[in-house]
Amino acid sequence: MSASQAAPARDRLRIAIQKNGRLAEPARNLLSACGLSWRESRDKLFCYGESLPVDLLLVRDDDIPGLIADGVCDLGIVGRNELDEQGAARVQRGLKPAFQALRGLGFGACRLMLAVPEEWDWQGPQQLAGTRIATSYPAILKDWLDARDIQAQVVELSGSVEIAPRLGTADLICDLVSSGGTLRANQLKPVETLLDSEAVLAGAVIAPDDARGALLAMLLRRLDGVVQVQDRKLLMFRAEPANVAALEKLLADAEPLVRLPADDGAPRLQTMCPGPLSWQRMEELERAGAQGLMVLSVERSLA
Repeated sequence: MSASQAAPARDRLRIAIQKNGRLAEPARNLLSACGLSWRESRDKLFCYGESLPVDLLLVRDDDIPGLIADGVCDLGIVGRNELDEQGAARVQRGLKPAFQALRGLGFGACRLMLAVPEEWDWQGPQQLAGTRIATSYPAILKDWLDARDIQAQVVELSGSVEIAPRLGTADLICDLVSSGGTLRANQLKPVETLLDSEAVLAGAVIAPDDARGALLAMLLRRLDGVVQVQDRKLLMFRAEPANVAALEKLLADAEPLVRLPADDGAPRLQTMCPGPLSWQRMEELERAGAQGLMVLSVERSLA
């Protein structure tokens, strides 16, 4: 079925995720945290939703945008790099956009970067004129070059991009970078960022208007409740009123302190803190008058 054809009415939402790869396990964990559970097929390619009418299709990551475009799946969890590459390629072929990123999910971070041989004295993008650039992301690279009016040859490779300069098939590369270890092993250095990528929830440009629409809205709300509290901690403690102002200064990056009903002891307070709470910071709070400090992980929020 083409993207221009109407998808058949369904009452079950279908989500495509990686079968294997670095996004596979985090994607499943995220959806499980949203209250979804499944029964997996024998071939381990399909998971039937048991807690809600939301099924999983386990596929290659580069198949996910196309499955959404063709109406086979309603949603997908995929790297922004893959989604933007296929989206740019569609536009360059004269096709209408068929999918979009609905939410950033906060994991799978990496960058699409230009990397040059270590001996290059990098002066800026103007050095790229007339060069050969090896990449697995030709559409994104072409758009980036065109936007800067740079004439360079794009050498499309499906893998092992980093060895292209050593083989003489390219002068530099455009590839995903996370730790940078692979670049260093191949005597390359990153010099320009084309895209900051992470895992995203992708969906069709036109949302379903049948029973799946309500399921989609509910899932987005639950995802927001899970993703927004990732790495946040609930901090609870007691403090005498005279110490509250000093504690508020130490918690300037946290949400405003909430005063809970007091009992026979010192007043109880709580707040939501971004990121982990180090031992050093907790000791500083204790010295400032916080008593009985408790740090709790937050799984989800409907706020």
